[in-house]
Amino acid sequence: MTDRTLVLGLDYGTDSARALLIDAKSGETLGTAVAPYKRWAERRWCEPDRDQYRQHPQDYIDALEEAVAGALSQGGEDAGARVAGLSFDTTGSTPCMVGEDGVPLALKPEFAEDPDAMFVLWKDHTATKEAARINELNARSNTDYLRYVGGIYSSEWGWAKVAHVLGRNDRVADAAVSFVEHCDWMPALLTGQEAVRTMPRGRCAAGHKNLWADEWDGLPDESFLTAIEPRLKGYRDTFARETLTSDKVVGHLTPEWAERLGLSRDAVVGAGAFDCHMGAVGGEIRPRALSRVIGTSTCDIMIVREDELGTTTVAGICGQVDGSVVPGMVGLEAGQSAFGDLYAWFAELLSWPLQGIKPGAGDAGHTAPADLGPGRVIAMLSEAAEKVDPTTSELVAIDWLNGRRTPDANQELRGAIAGLSLGADAPRVFRTLVEASCFGSRAIVERIRREGVAIDEVIGLGGVAQKSPLVMQTMADVLNMPIRVARAEQTCALGAAMFASIAAGLHASTGDAQAAMGQGFEAEYTPNPKMTAHYDRVYEERYKPLGAFVEDHLT
Repeated sequence: MTDRTLVLGLDYGTDSARALLIDAKSGETLGTAVAPYKRWAERRWCEPDRDQYRQHPQDYIDALEEAVAGALSQGGEDAGARVAGLSFDTTGSTPCMVGEDGVPLALKPEFAEDPDAMFVLWKDHTATKEAARINELNARSNTDYLRYVGGIYSSEWGWAKVAHVLGRNDRVADAAVSFVEHCDWMPALLTGQEAVRTMPRGRCAAGHKNLWADEWDGLPDESFLTAIEPRLKGYRDTFARETLTSDKVVGHLTPEWAERLGLSRDAVVGAGAFDCHMGAVGGEIRPRALSRVIGTSTCDIMIVREDELGTTTVAGICGQVDGSVVPGMVGLEAGQSAFGDLYAWFAELLSWPLQGIKPGAGDAGHTAPADLGPGRVIAMLSEAAEKVDPTTSELVAIDWLNGRRTPDANQELRGAIAGLSLGADAPRVFRTLVEASCFGSRAIVERIRREGVAIDEVIGLGGVAQKSPLVMQTMADVLNMPIRVARAEQTCALGAAMFASIAAGLHASTGDAQAAMGQGFEAEYTPNPKMTAHYDRVYEERYKPLGAFVEDHLT
């Protein structure tokens, strides 16, 4: 009899999908593979000047098959037969319009090239007006539908994006009867449960981004939704009243998908959730710790006991939802719309003249090394910036280059750099951007604490946390808290694998899964008292006043 102790964690990020094959009992990683989204890599259907970012569902399907095949190929001959379960995490809010059959409209020939029929990526900010309308309507409503999402609705979230699409595209509006989040569609696709009125919906996406709550018996009242956009009439009825926490089973693989993926039909598929929520579990989150998935943006997660939180609702964050991270505990979410993106922007700005220069071209001496792309530039800047004494700098920056997610969502805000002089060279400006990203982190921590939630430490996850001592030490100094960095390179995929193990019955709880499958921590950063005192002054005397000026006068 085949020993079925393997699980797959499927992590759908901004640029690619990752598959992690792991033995749930021993914690051994047997295989891992990454599959890029080929259409997305060509930046098709993206218009950065309009903040429009769309992804085609076929990219998700192609990446799934490629990543799973790659991971299984490393796990041995019978790896597929030994997989007991799989779970998905995805970016979010990343919704897509669907018909009664629950199939994303872009998968139908007549909508194959229509961006509004595709998944609206989390970073798409085309719906700022619709988000503002939701906030205005809520202010006049007898029910505070925004109380569990920080009091402010964001253009990054489901209802604003859907209302924007419906209001501008008649063809899509006529064909659609509802929308589906990416993290809900993947499990439904693989288990044959796409029919929109019975499709299982995950607690995470529903509560944090789409205003689901027990208090109002599911979604907001129909009259509230249709006031946002009349074409939302009937959408409330397409969502099941109950939502699933990530430890629950959605179903088993269909025969077609079992064959396509090389897995057993007995393999279960768990309920999906957002990447950073599952990543927090993969990074061994615990109460009173702020888990930070730090990449192009950040997503900050906490878990709090319901009796400890009481009736407190934390203003200005991205939601608090019972069971959205760890079943039985309230999950809190915050984050920054741009973090590593700040560094990438500056590196691309500096390296722009090099893009048209071919190595060795020899045209009037215009040659450039082959390795001076943005990644190499960031490494060079980091090395030089570490030598800069920040106490001698007059520079300060605001980190809102992609708007502000928290505290107090406002995607129309923009960044700023002040104090520039002829002595402001590239390493100094780069270090100032690093400090700005950390000051933005501090604003989040201060808001959560002010609302009565204790934070004692930070857990750093993701590429920036593992690769940049400069950023992590600066963050520890700015926050005046220790930061532990998770050893696992793919914490989101690992978290998904942990939930797959629970859904498959291999572990009884997230605690059991973390104990068996967790990979511990690889580094710890502790605050430098001298630098903490310096950054306290900069934060209070420069960062906060400059931020207030930008918000009051430059929005």
